[in-house]
Amino acid sequence: MSVALRDPVTVAAALRDAAGIAASEARLLLAYALSVPRAQLLAHPERDLDARARERFAGLLARRAAGEPIAYIVGEREFWGLALRVTPAVLIPRPETELLVERALERLPVSEPARVLDLGTGSGAVAIALAHERPALAVVATDISEGALALAHENAARHGLAIAFARGDWFAAAGPGRFRIVVSNPPYVASADPHLAQGDVRFEPRSALDGGRDGLDCVRRIVREATGHLEPGGWLLLEHGYDQGEACRELLASAGYVEVDGFSDLAGLPRASAGRKAG
Repeated sequence: MSVALRDPVTVAAALRDAAGIAASEARLLLAYALSVPRAQLLAHPERDLDARARERFAGLLARRAAGEPIAYIVGEREFWGLALRVTPAVLIPRPETELLVERALERLPVSEPARVLDLGTGSGAVAIALAHERPALAVVATDISEGALALAHENAARHGLAIAFARGDWFAAAGPGRFRIVVSNPPYVASADPHLAQGDVRFEPRSALDGGRDGLDCVRRIVREATGHLEPGGWLLLEHGYDQGEACRELLASAGYVEVDGFSDLAGLPRASAGRKAG
């Protein structure tokens, strides 16, 4: 799909010509094309775009018009106020996942050492947010994808954080010792869910989304295995689909977790559940 821009063109005209693209997205793409802050576009709408800038902007608009996620186009997404590099090797960090960080922080000491495990870390978003907020934490983050781990390591280094990244299938890479908190945003979309073929999700790694027939395959395994890696009294926190809260809490209770609870996002949708290992 091609996007035509008039010639000559100013910043204001270029943004007007970005038909079919949300204004906020068009501004983000133009700022990226020009390698300037978005605020500069607002301050100088009369700026002329040279041929190279126009061509680059048109190419970015075409990619977005074809459905490619903004985060993959510009290679970055903010999470917990921190800029993270993202590529098609990882899920795009989403605001609702910040709920995991909030609930984990409530259960962690403010300044005392504690061990935290982030399963399926992807871009490293959750692990990085926790390590950034609580420097005393010893954070371990695992993923089965080599590409995801390389990106997560890069993001942690970008923010000067020492996180232990390890490659492996869920707890296989966790190493010895137990954790105060185990947190995970696992694949939880049902294999036949039509949303897997819609919107931004089409471009994201299927292995990080597909949770099996009912979407809970990975959740079941994590709930089952986490007790062997948690300290007595330690917590397991999981993100899940908006319609999976009751099922997740039943899994936690059936596995012997206590103080089982669920949490809703800003839209009021159930997005995370937690349980504490007895002891």
